[in-house]
Amino acid sequence: MNCHHNYVQKERHFGEDVLVTRKDAVSARRGETGIIPGSMGACIYIVRGMGNPESFESCSHGAGCVRNRTKAKTLHSVVGRIKATEGMIDGVPMAYKDIDAVMAAQKDLVEVHHTLSVKG
Repeated sequence: MNCHHNYVQKERHFGEDVLVTRKDAVSARRGETGIIPGSMGACIYIVRGMGNPESFESCSHGAGCVRNRTKAKTLHSVVGRIKATEGMIDGVPMAYKDIDAVMAAQKDLVEVHHTLSVKG
């Protein structure tokens, strides 16, 4: 499985050859397997695409940021970020959307086949 989430690809949609830009998105063609992670410590979903033409057969590649990284870094203390991410500052969990809400919002794009969770 290869899930790039920032790319341009030539595809056929609505009877035309087009260039599809997927920014923070992955292909979700009917039957195609994908992986959609949440923030650090959140669930990871293994999904199958439903081939929804309205989304150009795409879905999100993950939880996505609540706000941009620069703003998130100013809102959370350094100590809090280090504790929350165990040293990985760019992955501060508070900066990301709730992955369960993201998955609910794209139920017409992918089917969840497995949910991987982190046990603490």
